[in-house]
Amino acid sequence: MLSYVSAAYKKSLFQNLFQLIGDGRSALTELPVWERCMHILWLLGPFVLLIERTPADVWLSLLGLTFLVRAIVQRDWTWLSHLWVRATFLFWASCLISGALSDIPSYAFGEAFVWFRFPLFAMATAFWLGRDKRLLYAMLVSTALGMMLMTGILTTEIIIEGPKHGRLTWPYDDLVPGNYLAKVGMPAFAIMVALAVGARAQLGGLMAVLIISTLSISVLTGERLNFVLRFCTAVLAGFVWRRNWPRYLVSMIALITVFWIMLAITGGNVSALISRTLTYVMNDLPFGPHSDYYRVMGGGFLAFSDAPVWGIGTASYRELCASIIQQPTVFRCDNHPHNYYVQMLAETGFLGFFTGLLMICTLSWNVFRAGQKNRHNVVSATAFIVPLGLFFPIASTADFFGQWNNIFMWSAIALSVAAAELTPEKS
Repeated sequence: MLSYVSAAYKKSLFQNLFQLIGDGRSALTELPVWERCMHILWLLGPFVLLIERTPADVWLSLLGLTFLVRAIVQRDWTWLSHLWVRATFLFWASCLISGALSDIPSYAFGEAFVWFRFPLFAMATAFWLGRDKRLLYAMLVSTALGMMLMTGILTTEIIIEGPKHGRLTWPYDDLVPGNYLAKVGMPAFAIMVALAVGARAQLGGLMAVLIISTLSISVLTGERLNFVLRFCTAVLAGFVWRRNWPRYLVSMIALITVFWIMLAITGGNVSALISRTLTYVMNDLPFGPHSDYYRVMGGGFLAFSDAPVWGIGTASYRELCASIIQQPTVFRCDNHPHNYYVQMLAETGFLGFFTGLLMICTLSWNVFRAGQKNRHNVVSATAFIVPLGLFFPIASTADFFGQWNNIFMWSAIALSVAAAELTPEKS
């Protein structure tokens, strides 16, 4: 990536974009026909994810299973030597045991079994689909285009229908488009912010315009936690590669100022959105019964105390919560406890919690260490932000074993672990 970024000082953005696409096309022509088809399918992923959860799940599962079959046929098991891969298998085994010992074993074991398709896809991306850096860069371009297409779709929704009760729903007719922007787009978004701060003025200025537009749309989706995740990504990505402090400070001020102006122009209620994004987040911190997150997470701890060793069963909290939380109590049931680590404690017990923590830590450390060794490459240098943001321990989160959340989350993690496999470049 360094060669492309360095060339950007001499070429326009579109010239470099076409070069990235051209190099990706060249890489595809070097592959056998069946692998070329699978890689093309992979590169279309960010657009498949714009359709619905079932096509997205089929896309992800098919690529993961193809990778596994390929490994069996070619007897290529070198990818199993990676610590984070072994830790993931260990966590999976813990989930299977927890599921088998659950009060609803057929459901919990089945949920645990099929969950592995998500990290398997990340392994497929890191050790097969994205192994050629030209194809990895092409996938990042595809991800950026998908993110900007989602921004355009949501802008169109605002113009035609406007927000519904302060939320946007296109193209899913569901309250998750901000989730797509925050998670699927995170690897490309972090790179764009780094380029806005560290690249030459012309390229940096264009990146800044794109960043402001997509981040402003995140506010309008009404998904406040996903907006906070994106804003924190921008704050961190701005100084991990080619720091330029004056431009960084100007960029941060611009991000805050311009999306306020955009809200006013589009007729948004600025004070209400600020209140929802900031005030509500502060008031909902889980420090007492006044917070709904406290009441929901507390239910998770009650479930953990009910089965501390093996948990109540993988993904079974939604089914068993009512029998665990007896009224009257300040705690309440939900589909999940809204925190990954509380959910692992509740559903997989101590064993699942510690093996899950091992999986997250080894994966995150692998990406961070690779980025430190390859800091001149903007892709590698920013990749650690993805697992750090998605697995941040004190954040309120979606269902750790849920379909939509995992599709979005692991598509981003897959690119970050693939970036960790890039050969370090010299300055």
